[in-house]
Amino acid sequence: MIDLNCDMGELEDAQHEAALMEFITSANIACGGHAGDEAIMERTTRLALERGVRIGAHPGYPDRANFGRLEIPMSAVEIEHTVFAQIERLDAVVRRLGGQIVHVKPHGALYNVAVRNAEVARAIGNGVAKWNPHVPIFGLAASPMLDVWREMGLPVAGEAFADRRYEPDGTLRSRKFPDALITDPAEAAAQAVRLAREGTAQTICVHGDTPGSVGILKACREALLYEG
Repeated sequence: MIDLNCDMGELEDAQHEAALMEFITSANIACGGHAGDEAIMERTTRLALERGVRIGAHPGYPDRANFGRLEIPMSAVEIEHTVFAQIERLDAVVRRLGGQIVHVKPHGALYNVAVRNAEVARAIGNGVAKWNPHVPIFGLAASPMLDVWREMGLPVAGEAFADRRYEPDGTLRSRKFPDALITDPAEAAAQAVRLAREGTAQTICVHGDTPGSVGILKACREALLYEG
């Protein structure tokens, strides 16, 4: 059965996040870099534990002003350090509540830069490995970032996106374009089924801040279950 994930712990609206949690199997929780703080991490972790949702760490560029969606100049060592530190920060909260982080997914610009930049991908991998080299890293399905992590001996999971449009080369369309997001639940659900059938992705994402994300997740979950 394919995993359905959502980036969480990024919004002040606790009710919205609780609604999202009803339709996912994995939650990627922001670790204080691009969004989130200890109180939000705790709230989101509790929601996941109550609903049996798997918990992942969601580190990004430490740039709250731009929500981690702009590339910022950081050395490989600095990226490794911030990834490790962000995971550690969430891990302390999750362990205190009796849970466990079972995957890591880079956020936003850090994720997208790593798709095409092996040095950045390697720095992320080093940060994850320093924390736990046995936890899978989510990355863009069929992209070079996964190859970098595999060469490092790290487990990976290919990820696809139900609520984002793709370029012909398989990368995600930049959010600077007005059609980058898919907000129609039926269209997103059809894309989720297609991506699952292609077989390169083990997990499919819907972003929690996409307009109508609760309805999109509900439609995707129902379509994936219907298709088996």
